[in-house]
Amino acid sequence: MKELFGTLDDGTKVYRWTLENGGTRLKVLSYGGIVQSLEIPDRRGRYANVSLGFDDLGSYVASSPFFGALIGRYGNRIAGGRFTLDGTEYRLSVNDGPNSLHGGAEGFDKRVWDVEPFTGRTGVGLVLRYVSADGEMGYPGTLRVTVTYTLTARGDWRVDYAATTDRPTVVNLTNHTYYNLAGEGGGDVLGHELRLDASRYTPTDATLIPTGELARVAGTPFDFRRGKTIGEDIRTAHPQLVLAKGYDHNWVLDKGLTARPQPFATLRDPSSGRTMTIATTEPGVQFYSGNFLDGTLAGPSGRTYRQGDGLCLETQHFPDSPNRPAFPSTVLRPGATYRSATVHGFSAR
Repeated sequence: MKELFGTLDDGTKVYRWTLENGGTRLKVLSYGGIVQSLEIPDRRGRYANVSLGFDDLGSYVASSPFFGALIGRYGNRIAGGRFTLDGTEYRLSVNDGPNSLHGGAEGFDKRVWDVEPFTGRTGVGLVLRYVSADGEMGYPGTLRVTVTYTLTARGDWRVDYAATTDRPTVVNLTNHTYYNLAGEGGGDVLGHELRLDASRYTPTDATLIPTGELARVAGTPFDFRRGKTIGEDIRTAHPQLVLAKGYDHNWVLDKGLTARPQPFATLRDPSSGRTMTIATTEPGVQFYSGNFLDGTLAGPSGRTYRQGDGLCLETQHFPDSPNRPAFPSTVLRPGATYRSATVHGFSAR
């Protein structure tokens, strides 16, 4: 189902599509490719929206901390808003202290995408397309991006990313949905249980740029390999937790970069029984524990979002990879196609 969601100041109409398959309901906006609602049942079959967001377009335009949005050209941070490729330095839009974050001040999250629905053997879904002009937010090359959201017969939500360029550039696409499996507006996620198959993570400096170290999680609050509640160690006076006011780091997945999505994470809310598993082709995931939600934003439930009321698990290449040759490369060249895929599975027990 397609419906008008709102109109931007320049007169551009923004639409919302509603998809349902396999017991999962998904609502997506043409503005930013935003996941405005993700509804899944609990152990008793009761549905709730488990994603944070707004019920009006104006709030997304004015004050969204990337709720549900497609992120590009580069997910996460690039130090100093600059990088050098093939001997040429490129200066990017700086929007996070000294750094460029999530593609800059007007990244893909603030663009209106062309959207086409489909029904096929793989499920029902949407194909979203956007052409990023050469020089947009400082990035070189005309980048043609296609993102496909699919709801499968099992109710899995799959995201497939593809991009091509006419000049060498860097690309790192992801989705920035904030999850609360108890339901949007249902309080904090500190009691959620999280497992991450990652033996290392990338510590950061004071501006949340990786230092270059791939540090072991063993013996630190960053060890989620056996699963634990998010709140178990979040108040520990570990220097990295103090810097970020919680978790806001990239985990190096043990599976590495893979051709097909491989499972790496399980998130469960004991109160509702809702469980989400995630598989990806990507080598990393940014786990963000909603540290900067400060009670100034309210969702469709009418309740304000405070610190820890949602969390993000952004599948990705590592932050600042264009400036870190030892990290997996994010360079895309003409003639090649960027591809990435992430699958979210849902159950309740």
